[in-house]
Amino acid sequence: MKSPLQLVLVTPEIPANTGNIVRLCAATSVPLHLVEPLGFCMDDRLLKRAGLDYWKHCAIHNHLTFENIEREFKDARFLFLSARATRSFYDLEVHPGDFIVMGPESTGLSNHFLARGTRRQNTFQIPMPGEARSLNLATAAGIVIYEALRQIGRLDRSR
Repeated sequence: MKSPLQLVLVTPEIPANTGNIVRLCAATSVPLHLVEPLGFCMDDRLLKRAGLDYWKHCAIHNHLTFENIEREFKDARFLFLSARATRSFYDLEVHPGDFIVMGPESTGLSNHFLARGTRRQNTFQIPMPGEARSLNLATAAGIVIYEALRQIGRLDRSR
């Protein structure tokens, strides 16, 4: 069965976050794409520990650049997440086949990255009514993956 969504982490830095996202992707059957450079080795013990025994249930794809993903999936729609965006992810209509793209923990997706092509017009934020500057990457990934799956009707247990 083709996955209804794909998740992309551009240069993730913290192994425990990526490990937790592996677990999220295993639980939701969402393939995970990791874009180099990674801020850790794939055999990092914190990475493995956070992902527990879910590694075998997660389709993980490594890419040297984000542009490689864009070329490989040229007909896909890419949705970018940024704490600095002005449009809410909740105002977006998610479609099957969409790619959700998130940046590194310390900086998020850079202005230079988002300025390329149509990326900026497809950039959204998770509303935060409190005082925090941003959410933890794994927390943000969980929020958007579950909202996207809800929108496309993939959370019904009978499916």
